[in-house]
Amino acid sequence: MFHPTTLLEPSGSCDIAAVLERLAQVSSRPRYAFMLLNLIAQVAGPDGSAGPWIRQDDQFVSLRDWLCDALIPMAQRPPRSAALADRVQRQLNKDGLLPSDANEAQQTIAKEMRTRIRNAGKSNLSRAVTELVSADLLRRHYHGYRIDHRNRGGQRQAVYTLIGDALRLLPAARNQPLSTAKVQPSLF
Repeated sequence: MFHPTTLLEPSGSCDIAAVLERLAQVSSRPRYAFMLLNLIAQVAGPDGSAGPWIRQDDQFVSLRDWLCDALIPMAQRPPRSAALADRVQRQLNKDGLLPSDANEAQQTIAKEMRTRIRNAGKSNLSRAVTELVSADLLRRHYHGYRIDHRNRGGQRQAVYTLIGDALRLLPAARNQPLSTAKVQPSLF
């Protein structure tokens, strides 16, 4: 009458529940942190390292700028976007920087909005990366002028490396048990 059900064990799949549980414990915004982790995994190499530069449309952009731009849709919900556009328009008008042509004015407002959203996004990004580092899902260091260095400044750019359970988010590692996923040491 009742047939025993077969439970499928995700032996080779990413245990997203475990990653989310860990993020919920250490992050003030676990969904945002998880989106960020997935974006990093999307552009990471086979060793789990992403950055400092990402190729986009035949040009290179910094990893942080690319991540901020990828997360812009999260900041462009209609009420917030309209309020920001209004603030930007008033400020540009006050500073005498708003062109008289309507099309040029819209482009100027959109450019300034993008700049402000990116700057706010970098702050949110830094906070989320710190939480991912605390959760032992990510390691960060900086690469740039003269030598690799763990500290910011000196024309250095961020490099993020997935570690631990986060390595399972890599496309090539999704079908392998974690213990056999090959991780090459970073040259940075």
